[in-house]
Amino acid sequence: MNSLLQQVFEARAAGPVILGPADHELAEQVARRVVSDGDGWVNSEAWLNAARDGYHDLPAVLRKALAEFRRDSGPGGAFLVRGLPVDESAVPDTPAYSGSVQKEGTIPAALLTLIASGLGDPAAFLAEKSGALVHDVVPVPGSEAFQGNEGSVMLSFHNENAFHAHRPDYVLLLCLRADHERVAGLRVSCIRKALDKLSKECVEALFRPIYITAPPPSFGDAGELTEPHGILSGAPDDPDLLVDFAATKPLGPDAVEAMRELQRTLAATADTIYLEPGDLAIVDNRVSVHGRTSFTPRYDGRDRWLQRTFSLRDLRSSRHLRPADSHVMIR
Repeated sequence: MNSLLQQVFEARAAGPVILGPADHELAEQVARRVVSDGDGWVNSEAWLNAARDGYHDLPAVLRKALAEFRRDSGPGGAFLVRGLPVDESAVPDTPAYSGSVQKEGTIPAALLTLIASGLGDPAAFLAEKSGALVHDVVPVPGSEAFQGNEGSVMLSFHNENAFHAHRPDYVLLLCLRADHERVAGLRVSCIRKALDKLSKECVEALFRPIYITAPPPSFGDAGELTEPHGILSGAPDDPDLLVDFAATKPLGPDAVEAMRELQRTLAATADTIYLEPGDLAIVDNRVSVHGRTSFTPRYDGRDRWLQRTFSLRDLRSSRHLRPADSHVMIR
């Protein structure tokens, strides 16, 4: 990345948005209205309409920061909001079973849907967690080594649903409960920080269509391998990134070496965020990969619990996969 572009990105970098008491209360009021105006089902049309309408009533400081992030996600490709109305004392026991989702309307689910509506449109995939718009990211007994949202070993870097032509533009992760030891960190790494640290040969190989990507384990047997693709695409000085280090396969020795160099460099330039209840992390899935450090669940009802949703800037492009213009893609 040239020095001028780097200076522009650094100038646009911003710290977390921390909601003060008045904005915290306003966000809760708006979220409660979504809960009451919806019909109790997070995937319902009434819920989505209430969230879309309610976004404009969220605190101005939050809406302004989200608009700036949507325009340019900066050098880190991620955004953090702190102080959202999540009352850990009112949060029920952490689910501990596979496929857990949020179906009933709650304040956290409303916050996720509200903010996803401001970034684009909330969306889901039928093959993943039965098409629920809000997923539980929780450790599940027996799935400790799972490379997905149910595991607790280190989760390798990945673009969310990298295999899919209509993968999310943004991944939203809201913390309801931290892990016991506070060691589970969300790791985010952006190609904008890594690009100028890669060798010329590596970058050249990453732009070539010499990689294929499989669906993640959370999709089960659904989905197919991609056609050969480049890990980098678009503008040479500010490319998009497309890789899942647990599911992307390099085709040939040049691809293997380039992917290894990229993985090392992304790890060396990564940021780690330790989320607390009321923290929302938003990852720009076009330029950043994310993962998680390892932790040890106790399965006592008080394990780490994040809720997740996706947002697409151009929902229309997936219309052929969404019967009746729903927000759920059937494949």
